[in-house]
Amino acid sequence: MNPSSNGRGILAAQYFLYFGVMGMHLPFFNLYCYQLGFSGWQIGTLSAARSVTMIIFSIGWSVLADRFQARRGIYIGCNFVSAACWALFLFTTDFFWMLAIIVLYGMFYAPLIAFLEAFAMQALGRDKKKYGRMRAWGSLAFIISVLILGRTIDAFGIKIILTLILAASWAQALVSLGFPKTAQRSRSLSTAYWRQLLKARVVIFQICAFLMLVSHGAYYTFFSIHLANLKFGTFFIGGCWAMAVGAEIMAMYFSERIFKRFRYETVLMVSFGVAVARWCGLWAVQSAGAILMLQLLHAITYGTFHMASILYIDLLTPSEAKTLGQAVNNAATYGLGLMAGFFLSGALYQRLGAPGLFGLSAAVALLGGIIFAGYTFARGKNRLKAEG
Repeated sequence: MNPSSNGRGILAAQYFLYFGVMGMHLPFFNLYCYQLGFSGWQIGTLSAARSVTMIIFSIGWSVLADRFQARRGIYIGCNFVSAACWALFLFTTDFFWMLAIIVLYGMFYAPLIAFLEAFAMQALGRDKKKYGRMRAWGSLAFIISVLILGRTIDAFGIKIILTLILAASWAQALVSLGFPKTAQRSRSLSTAYWRQLLKARVVIFQICAFLMLVSHGAYYTFFSIHLANLKFGTFFIGGCWAMAVGAEIMAMYFSERIFKRFRYETVLMVSFGVAVARWCGLWAVQSAGAILMLQLLHAITYGTFHMASILYIDLLTPSEAKTLGQAVNNAATYGLGLMAGFFLSGALYQRLGAPGLFGLSAAVALLGGIIFAGYTFARGKNRLKAEG
């Protein structure tokens, strides 16, 4: 992609629409399923099935994109097909049909975010540390979605989210047609590029990032349900999600300063530590004020962690396999990590309840942080010895 202002404008619009849809889906789709009478296991299974498809198909589509340099065509096609698949949710409330639809939808939805991240890294060129400001458009859309939906659901019922997600998905598909075409030729991915993704530094990070996203499984699956069970209304629920994303936007706005001052590894270690504190807080508190304050920590547990992850993987992968590198990272975290988190939280919800799940999340984040910090310090010590 040509890193022109037009290309960056289309990217900003795509981030806005992609995360606008997520702002409808994450806080309210599971709540919709809960109001249909689905059990915690069924809700966790639906969420996990979506993540399974992200693991498998994100990598598959990305291999094709890098092999044939067809990222733009695949991205546009997957946008249109996934939008069409979502419409099927309007015709059923049966668990098994919804499970089949979520798998079909996920097959084509899977590569979208990995492709967007690869597009962004290419479009920004030498300005990659400004990624946060580009990505902030997505966070802005998320916050608008959750604030508007809180009142909209009160007025029209929660099923309205299905129609709104469908409309926004089609808008994203249509806007994707504006991506500029570039002259590209197919090339094979040599085994050397695959070996780059199997180096210890990459593998250790992927394991730790996997654990970080496992720790988010209970939050993304049961946070809204937890608040509903505490007798908070949908407006407050939307406000909590908006508070979190508002903090995330601030982190992204100042991301260039953050990454000029701190190494990626340092930002990642701090993010793990703050995640432990956040999940412990949700385990312990029930007051509205305390819950809102804890949501501010999303700036670090998601905002800085996500940005550092994207930039770190871009640093570690060769130019010919950037799409694959982002897809593997996305599959290990938002695919495999969230899948495990969804399954685990769904299986244990009836036994532990949401507060107990948040306590377990804190332990998982702590494990990921210890492994990453231990490896980072050991690697730095070995490098100093080698230089000495």
